[in-house]
Amino acid sequence: MDLKSKIRVIPDFPKPGISFKDITTLLADGEAFRQAIKEIASKLRGKNIDVIVGPEARGFILGAPLAYELGVGFVPIRKPGKLPYESYKGKYQLEYGTDELEMHIDAIKPGQNVAIIDDLLATGGTISTTIDLVQKSGGNVSVIAFLIELYELNGRKNLEGYDVISIIQYPY
Repeated sequence: MDLKSKIRVIPDFPKPGISFKDITTLLADGEAFRQAIKEIASKLRGKNIDVIVGPEARGFILGAPLAYELGVGFVPIRKPGKLPYESYKGKYQLEYGTDELEMHIDAIKPGQNVAIIDDLLATGGTISTTIDLVQKSGGNVSVIAFLIELYELNGRKNLEGYDVISIIQYPY
């Protein structure tokens, strides 16, 4: 099955010139969703992963079933104020300001090998902050995987030195 054909592309959203890749259509198709998880999992097998980390919210949607498929734990990276226990915090730049992510300080044990999972690699800002949180906890980033990569935005360049995987690629 061609997974790319299952993604709805919405022109000029959220602003003119942006071509939004809507994965909700892929997620709503059980067979396509299952195939996407299986394809990402096949690329992660043998990567020495102890735990999967996924940033809110689409990183949860992909990361949890991948953790289940691979038989490893899942750690959510949340927006500010959502975690009940002491947390590491990291800020990142948005087009119109900044945002913040948090992770429980005991979610990753020092030395654990981590796979970071998210839906889309654009510029790499969210993932760079996620990497920082993993490293603050003493975890090692083994691999970073995405469902979609917008290769013309060069997000992979911001992740140099890491094993980066994507299964669907688009020009911007």
